Amino acid sequence: MDARIEQVVSKGKCTFEDTQYEVESNTYIVGDDDEVIVIDPAHDAEAILKAVGDREVMAVICTDGLDAHLNAVLEVAAAGEEDEDDWAPIALHRHDRILWRDFFARLAKEEEDEDDQQALRSLEPDIWLEDGGIFEIAGVQLEVHHTPGHTPGSVSIYCEQLGVLFSGDTLHRGKPGSIAGNFADLRQQLNSIGSLLTPLPKDTRVLPGQGPETTVGDEDARWESWGELARESDD
Repeated sequence: MDARIEQVVSKGKCTFEDTQYEVESNTYIVGDDDEVIVIDPAHDAEAILKAVGDREVMAVICTDGLDAHLNAVLEVAAAGEEDEDDWAPIALHRHDRILWRDFFARLAKEEEDEDDQQALRSLEPDIWLEDGGIFEIAGVQLEVHHTPGHTPGSVSIYCEQLGVLFSGDTLHRGKPGSIAGNFADLRQQLNSIGSLLTPLPKDTRVLPGQGPETTVGDEDARWESWGELARESDD
């Protein structure tokens, strides 16, 4: 098994409920010397593609449909290829389709050419992620877990061979993931986190969409204490 994980940290803006926030996001590159899968291409396509180098991007996985994970997705999928037939497929959960469409509709408004506007409005992901779906890269498997709450289509990606959970913005170190402390559906998010963590080995590394890494054991021990956050969000 030659698979390894590389991380790119970048800063940019994310829109949540019509308000823009400055966020620092993690992008993960999983693969070997020849091929990679990019998870959550955030903000800075140039930095991500520099880390990819001359390796082939086999897929781009977005763990949710918020713009922090979409604003560099086309450039990373293209990876310098002009012919769209040579672009890497982009994967997103279907329940975040409206977030995808809202994002590209906003981009379309910035274009003067009507054909470019229409092209952006008609864009769709190439792959609709499903719970239990599998991606293979460099001798390892990346398993999709639907973990709604942060967004309806949020997913986490588990790799047993590497002992890693890519939790997106469903789970951050020490807390459920949020955008500047804002939660869309915290109760559902906590249910997703609990169901996700329970069966996994406690020493599994958790690589989140924002902030430093943690472990399944550390976050599982904190999970019940987050109920107070849910009660506060109901008030």
